[in-house]
Amino acid sequence: MPSQDTRNLLQSAVPTAAVGAIVAIVSGVVAGGKGALGAVVGTVVVIAFMGLGLYVLQRTAKSLPQLFQAMGMMLYVAQLLLLLIFMGLFKDTTLFNPKAFAAALVVATITWMAAQARAHMKAKILYVEPDSESDSSKKDKPEKSGSST
Repeated sequence: MPSQDTRNLLQSAVPTAAVGAIVAIVSGVVAGGKGALGAVVGTVVVIAFMGLGLYVLQRTAKSLPQLFQAMGMMLYVAQLLLLLIFMGLFKDTTLFNPKAFAAALVVATITWMAAQARAHMKAKILYVEPDSESDSSKKDKPEKSGSST
């Protein structure tokens, strides 16, 4: 993964993991060990889903840039639906506290999206590819002025 992609991943995953740790501590205090485990599992699921989605989106942007926006929308809808399915599948589990799991899923998802939006706004992405050849050739040639007719 190129450095910009890694930076985007880290700028989203680190705040999500930090918030997940806070949710795990609160869940541990409120619901005991099963609550903490549920929050950790929920946070890990969100980081895995969203990280994989970011990877797929970056690959799509490089190989099929014309599909980037549509793929992004489809990917986020699919991720949210998969998270909803996970919540439904584990609602009656006895392995961990399902309420803590659901809370961690929601809080971690919101944190990931906010962190990703912030990372994108802070990124210095060039609109135009700088071309050193065309800049030096412009200095040699005088600009045309006036009408060409």
